Amino acid sequence: MIKMTLKRRSLIPLISSLYLLCSSTSAQQTVGESLTQAKSADGQYISWREHIIDDPAVAGFDLSGSDGLEMADLDLDGFEDIVSVHEYDTTYDSASYDPDFEAPATGHVRIAFGSSDPDQWTNITVAENTDAPAPEDVDIADMNGDGFPDLLVAAELSHVIYLQNPGADAREAEWPRLILPMTKNTGSYIRVFVANIDAIGAPEVIAVNKGAQRPGPEDFARSTPVSIFQLNGDPLEAESWTEVPLGHYSVPQNSEPVDLDRDGDWDLVVGTRGENRVLWFENPGAGNLQLIEHAIGIVGKPMAGFNLEYTDLSGDGLPDIIGRAGPDLGWIEQPARLGDAWNGFTIGTFMPDSITGLELADIDGDGDMDVMAGSYSRGPRAGDGEVDRHGPLGRLGWFENPGNAKQEWTRHDISRRKRGMFDKFIARDLDGDGDIDFVGTRGNSAPFDGVFWLEQIRTESAVPAFEAARSEESDEMPLP
Repeated sequence: MIKMTLKRRSLIPLISSLYLLCSSTSAQQTVGESLTQAKSADGQYISWREHIIDDPAVAGFDLSGSDGLEMADLDLDGFEDIVSVHEYDTTYDSASYDPDFEAPATGHVRIAFGSSDPDQWTNITVAENTDAPAPEDVDIADMNGDGFPDLLVAAELSHVIYLQNPGADAREAEWPRLILPMTKNTGSYIRVFVANIDAIGAPEVIAVNKGAQRPGPEDFARSTPVSIFQLNGDPLEAESWTEVPLGHYSVPQNSEPVDLDRDGDWDLVVGTRGENRVLWFENPGAGNLQLIEHAIGIVGKPMAGFNLEYTDLSGDGLPDIIGRAGPDLGWIEQPARLGDAWNGFTIGTFMPDSITGLELADIDGDGDMDVMAGSYSRGPRAGDGEVDRHGPLGRLGWFENPGNAKQEWTRHDISRRKRGMFDKFIARDLDGDGDIDFVGTRGNSAPFDGVFWLEQIRTESAVPAFEAARSEESDEMPLP
């Protein structure tokens, strides 16, 4: 008995060493190389393959700072097209303030015209430079009633611009345009949405003026407007537009149309960075723009409302709000009674990576809404630099809904690179194989900025989580 005990004890250091070696090796494996553990409802493994739609190599110039993204069939050929905006920045960082900073008055609004093949796109530029200085966001709607969708772009350095679809020759013809006169050189426009708020005539444009591209102390100390821009007449004529301010806030950064009370008309959800809160405007449905402001009091998960999504996670028939809550991704449950508190719940975290873009979709096909998310790297934008796996890097991943959204969600990491800002995702089955893919934008990664799509791959056995589109890329990294 004594001899056997000694032998067993002599194995302990060896076993411990092997454990530490395996743990160290596993810790150093990059996220993209790691075998996926995600599974679909029918038991297949889920991994992702990246495809490039637009980038500097496709464009033929330094396309960078990719942000806003929307999709619609612009030329009415039966295939959805992609509109993307690109700030053209490699040094600007809105997280720090420099009063002497001067950003270049440049940027690009791009369209990728689709086809029957999700890997074949025709890319053009429809606005750039002083027409679109640092464009941050875009929305699509038929403003002039000719049947062809038009564009509204929020330019972070200056204004909101309307771009009118020229029709069937949208790929070759110039897009007529108008800078909304009341927005010109009045601040920094970071979000723009289009919806028929009053349910009369042309839709309205909703935009927030955050005051300055890089808000400093004086910007947080003052208030700037969230406004509705009403159209009466030709959208290319300045006098056709009227601004209707809804309220003034410290660095407002969102004003999104959503039927929050499920009464059939568009309400507005507003997020403010300076006040670190969200609020909403109720549409009384009276055929006017006299909306009613309501506070959203949150227990447990305060939100600043930069990127938000909406769906009924609690199962009570009312839309809940999903967004970044501090360092985490969370959701707040809409109360049954107006004025009661909204209770907050955690979905998950990318820490130390900071969650930026998100999109809801049933990724695994089990009948509930999951969340695709992307993070915002904080290192250099034009080179990988001296960053390591413990810093805030560019990550792609998704959170699996457990069925009861108040319980623990499962995070599935896809890729983690030294550089990347994944600002926007749109869920689509691009390849028509019955599962959900994602179109996205990537910034902070020159020369790898642009538009891409993630193809969902399903296999019988586990494979690496991510297949990159390029052979040369920003370094793939392990988890922290």
